[in-house]
Amino acid sequence: MKPTLLILAAGMGSRYGGLKQTDKLGPSGETIIDYSIYDAIHAGFGRVVFIIREAIREEFVEVVMRKFEDKIPCSYVMQELDKLPEGYELPAERKKPWGTGHAVLMAAQEIKEPFAVINADDFYGRDSFEQIARFLKQQDTESHNFAMVGYRLKNTLSEFGYVSRGICESNDEMLLTTVTELTKIKREEKGIQYLDEQEKPHPLKEEDIVSMNFWGFTPKFFQHLKTGFKNFLDESINKEKSEYYIPTEANNLINKGTATVKVLPTSSSWFGITFKEDKQLAMDNIKKLVGEGVYPENLWP
Repeated sequence: MKPTLLILAAGMGSRYGGLKQTDKLGPSGETIIDYSIYDAIHAGFGRVVFIIREAIREEFVEVVMRKFEDKIPCSYVMQELDKLPEGYELPAERKKPWGTGHAVLMAAQEIKEPFAVINADDFYGRDSFEQIARFLKQQDTESHNFAMVGYRLKNTLSEFGYVSRGICESNDEMLLTTVTELTKIKREEKGIQYLDEQEKPHPLKEEDIVSMNFWGFTPKFFQHLKTGFKNFLDESINKEKSEYYIPTEANNLINKGTATVKVLPTSSSWFGITFKEDKQLAMDNIKKLVGEGVYPENLWP
């Protein structure tokens, strides 16, 4: 059974300014999604499912999805604020998306096989896809063995502003023990720091393993998301900035002993576009990889 790749592409990139998922970065006009799908195909994924929303649907289907129609089966599902469980009503003041956990939950009816989750605007690298594909091919649909690709914090920062990262701890068997989502991380003169809710700085280590939202799950994860999202809404539905993150549910399952999450260290380089200024660096990184022969100049000749 070939795994499926679930791509979270509903965000408009407010800090970046525009639909960054369709920005051309490669030598032949490739987007970051092009490289992700190229790597996924070569790693043995069988199809791609996009999470999008109505505001970007027309452009996304025209510019992104049609490019891949003859390369790998593709479909999409919608993430909207009002897609809540029965009995819950969207607060009038809510403008912020419900988070990555809610986004993945939107694909519950679409995906029936082991699957990986990535962000549309992050470049994860060939080795990362091969590692997680190998793991997922060993799991059956009833398994509660999940996985996460781990990157070094020092290799995941932006020079141009704060970033969000999931700081991970694992045991001797490389099983995840905790993941803590931190939303304001930046390299300062004194080293890498994050700001807490009171804007107080705390140090982080260069070699800390972080989650870049590259996860591997079986369909069993959807059942946990359904319960976890309801619990989240019961506690936080009226908190305008609250979000239900994938690591939140991963932590819950680990703490209860319901599931394991294998940390898969990768030799791949990660980079992304959080701010406009990150674009040139991403282009330079891709140009270097093409020059090294990792990718052809034209992914889809």
